[in-house]
Amino acid sequence: MFITDTCEGFTEKLSSTQAVPGGGGAAALCGALGASLCAMAAGLTEGKKKFAGYKDELEIIISKCDLLRKDFLHLAEADAEGFAPLAAAYSLPKEAAGYAEKMRDATLTAMSAPYAMVNNCCEAIELIETLYDGRCSALLISDAGCAAALCRAALQCAAMNVFINTKTLRGIAESDAVEADTRAKLAEYLPRAEAVAVRITDILSEVK
Repeated sequence: MFITDTCEGFTEKLSSTQAVPGGGGAAALCGALGASLCAMAAGLTEGKKKFAGYKDELEIIISKCDLLRKDFLHLAEADAEGFAPLAAAYSLPKEAAGYAEKMRDATLTAMSAPYAMVNNCCEAIELIETLYDGRCSALLISDAGCAAALCRAALQCAAMNVFINTKTLRGIAESDAVEADTRAKLAEYLPRAEAVAVRITDILSEVK
């Protein structure tokens, strides 16, 4: 199970010739790291007197980020499990009975975990924005910036793993809806995450 693996073990598997973990698992791990950093920055900010008025909001950020962290890790497992039926379907001869239906169903299953990652990334980016908007200690803004950059990368990676599946299912309502929603979320949330990361980078690199 990837969720209980070591960093060494996971990256060794990722670099191997095994089909999983792959890009979807890497996207999930990247999202989990971003959510974890957001939780840490909020947690260390919470105890400072200057931010006492934001205690409740910071606790919500911490709680939601922890849930996202855990869900991202479960999605790494789900992504691997979701690929298994598709791999099996690819091994079938095209003239086999029910081939088209099996390929369709397996592909829909394979896209579900990365699509869930897309939604998680968007929620994490919103939490990072809230944290950065006057609720983060100046000593921790680099962590908030790293969280934004990681979640931006995770979002783009997860979207690619959605699209590699939806591109073979054009004209199927469920797939078309997922693809359209993923494109809309990319258009909205990639710039939002980048704006936070770039602004923090600029602040930290200013010459005084």
